Amino acid sequence: MSANLPARLHVRDFLDMMAAERGASRNTLDAYQRDLDGYVSHLATRGKGPLDADTDDVRAFLLHLTDAGLKAASAARKLSAVRQFHAFLYREGRRDHDPTVIIEGPKRGQPLPKVMSVDAVDRLLAVAGEGIEDAARPFSQRLAAARLSALLELIYATGLRVSELVTLPVGALRAGKETMVVRGKGSKDRLVVLSPAAIAAVTRYRAMLPKGSAEAQSKFLFPAEGEAGHLARQVFARDLKRAAAAAGLAPDAVSPHVLRHAFASHLLQNGADLRVVQQLLGHADIVTTQIYTHVLDERAKAMVRDLHPLSDPEDGPRD
Repeated sequence: MSANLPARLHVRDFLDMMAAERGASRNTLDAYQRDLDGYVSHLATRGKGPLDADTDDVRAFLLHLTDAGLKAASAARKLSAVRQFHAFLYREGRRDHDPTVIIEGPKRGQPLPKVMSVDAVDRLLAVAGEGIEDAARPFSQRLAAARLSALLELIYATGLRVSELVTLPVGALRAGKETMVVRGKGSKDRLVVLSPAAIAAVTRYRAMLPKGSAEAQSKFLFPAEGEAGHLARQVFARDLKRAAAAAGLAPDAVSPHVLRHAFASHLLQNGADLRVVQQLLGHADIVTTQIYTHVLDERAKAMVRDLHPLSDPEDGPRD
């Protein structure tokens, strides 16, 4: 009977399964619906349906997406929907084989991380620290500025993940110590080095917390009201974007993760060993860290292209 069902009903049954067995959200189901409607429509132009489509038909669909100018990541997502759809048809006995098994997905280049210049970071840090000592400002504003200054100095000095930063225990910063132990992914501890500026900024912020207050007695270095007890990463990101705008930087180009990238790329730019940077970032695999060397490679290429006297294409080849 399933062989006689219209293609849209096969898609409907697949979506029902995704909702019932995998708890797919409405947004997820809508996305699958759009992707599979496009796939089924393309099959129809070839005189095919989901039950008789073969590997060449799936490849033709991918080629169609590429010709339409779809990015590799988007095409890969659509292929994932098609794979799951055909796997469902095979498991349900509606087909005797899955035509997507040997299909390779579109190659997706690893995106280069956004990196701030040293000058941009300096401007951001300067803006964040403005007015902290201004007694004419409301104390709440001065305290918020001191907190943001401490957060920025600390994340730029250590390259911490934002989740690691906002959940630091109050005992992480030890008097007279220039290092700090951080618990990262997989509950693995690593040692990070603190800059004098970071130590000073965090110490100043902690000293400004009203003595005896819940914040001063919190177990977290950056306390906040709420069930978690620590500053929410969203609050930090929001304050960071406001500071970026005040510093004349594009808010969309600045985030806690971009500052982590800046920490790594600036170290490598100044000659740091890749293995050391890997350890400081808490990367399990050095391949993850190597993306920063690609950033430097791109900068070097741009510099040679734009600044080298022999790079003018109008001059043509030289003997």
